[in-house]
Amino acid sequence: MAATKVTPSIIVGGGRVGKALLEMGGGHDLLVKRGELVPIDFPGPIMVCTRNDDLDAVLQSTPQSRWNDLVFFQNGMLEPWFESKGLVDADQVLAYFAISKVGERPVDGITDTNPEGLTAAFGKWGSAVAARLHAGGLSCKVLEKEPFQKQMLEKLIWISAFMLVGARHPGATVGIVEKDFRSEVGSLIGELAAAAAVEKGIVFDEGMEDRLCAYARAVSHFPTAVKEFKWRNGWFYSLSEKAIAQGKQDPCPLHTSWLKELKIVQ
Repeated sequence: MAATKVTPSIIVGGGRVGKALLEMGGGHDLLVKRGELVPIDFPGPIMVCTRNDDLDAVLQSTPQSRWNDLVFFQNGMLEPWFESKGLVDADQVLAYFAISKVGERPVDGITDTNPEGLTAAFGKWGSAVAARLHAGGLSCKVLEKEPFQKQMLEKLIWISAFMLVGARHPGATVGIVEKDFRSEVGSLIGELAAAAAVEKGIVFDEGMEDRLCAYARAVSHFPTAVKEFKWRNGWFYSLSEKAIAQGKQDPCPLHTSWLKELKIVQ
């Protein structure tokens, strides 16, 4: 079988994901580190593997004529940020693989409910991203906007629910949350899914809790902590704040009470 042809790309960010993507390439990629400018004349996708809070700086370092080549690998809810920058149909990747430290091989998020793998790409460079991940031995499917958005929201629910429940039980990995605190995480998944479905006007596929718990088993060693609040749990908390300001009931009462319990919000 012939080796998959990997499109030479610019990779922004030399952390765990950026280094892994670089290793999957054919040696023709360009790594752009923090503070460096993205060149205008290097064709192909620009894979952004930085922290969410560095995204403004990445845009400032990228010529505007190249913005439509940006591919975002970040976790969390990016839609409000995309809209604020005029990047409404930005390319995105949901990376369902775990890399415990720089230089280690990624562990694919292949689960017993989704043996074909969960990683998904959307946008004009979707196929190029999938080819690169396949070359690295990882799964990746290319989705249209609506199914991609549903899966993005599921991944947001996964990270928001597992990290918050884990934070209530210091030292718990996502595997321990799934095994020992399944009813807590299950209740939270149900609550967040219902709120997201109403907000976005979508219907999720049946069996979400089973899918998300299966992914937790696949990356069971992953530690838990509530991070990047604005991009993760903060989106659900903003739905609560909006409802309460309108005199309605909190759509995520459990989520709100646990955030308060941990003093993440007042």
